[in-house]
Amino acid sequence: MYLLPKAFVLSPERDRVWSPEDSLSYTRWLATSHYENFHVVSFLLPKRLHQDFYNVYAFCRWADDLGDEMGDTAESLRLLGWWREQLQAMYGGRASHPVFVALSGTVRRHDLPVQPFDDLIQAFQQDQTVTRYRDWDGVLEYCRYSANPVGRLLLMLCGYRDAARFELSDATCTALQLANHWQDVSVDLVKDRVYIPLHIIEKHGYSVERLYRREFTPQFAAVMREIVDGARALFLKGLPLASRVDRRLAVDLDLFSRGGMRVLDKIEQQGYNVLARRPVVSKVERAGLLLASILRRGFQRAAA
Repeated sequence: MYLLPKAFVLSPERDRVWSPEDSLSYTRWLATSHYENFHVVSFLLPKRLHQDFYNVYAFCRWADDLGDEMGDTAESLRLLGWWREQLQAMYGGRASHPVFVALSGTVRRHDLPVQPFDDLIQAFQQDQTVTRYRDWDGVLEYCRYSANPVGRLLLMLCGYRDAARFELSDATCTALQLANHWQDVSVDLVKDRVYIPLHIIEKHGYSVERLYRREFTPQFAAVMREIVDGARALFLKGLPLASRVDRRLAVDLDLFSRGGMRVLDKIEQQGYNVLARRPVVSKVERAGLLLASILRRGFQRAAA
């Protein structure tokens, strides 16, 4: 039986010698056994890339859990430092952890650089030490490490490495990160994290103290309206990326963007009150978004 990261760290499995086959099975299990808003791999992506996506996801999942599931800041920082050492060992040809044994093949096949992986670790470390952001620039800089590397890795797995596509991907990934934070304002408060720029909170006459008391007011609604609009603008900026990639990848990219914008719509529809209820996109809505993305990309290809 495979273990999730927190249990794995505390078990004898950590010192086991992992074969390539068992390592691939582990990352596949990890990627397919955990609920996400959208599946890690859709049926539209070429099967030859499925395992590579599982391997990259497993790296991200482990880093995320080491940051958020250990229950102790010092221990999380120690383990994230260990995770970076494992990353460097893999690039030095000395992979031993099952995630890195599996990921090493993906890195070789697609010539993936170390920087995006290292940036993600930096973001999880930052979450342990930074809980407030003064302005938009600070939040966007955080997203540069926490979200944008994922999009760039996805593009590189699919054979794209140009700056123009990376720029559009960065806009989309930052928007997805922001949509997730605006959806999870109350969840982040439990972790003592506020991603809403403090200057926007102050600009609308609200305060962090009232936020922690879950006080929904017209001032808080104004704060949410401004940051939701900011995330939506980034989604719109990144939408053209779907027309510049393979048609199967295009559907997935379009789906991610439309799904993120649907989260923003949900926030707006409930009057921006994310303190009382977390907005959720239902399974039926997700299915509708997928169908709409397939039809949209099909019509656009036919028109072209």
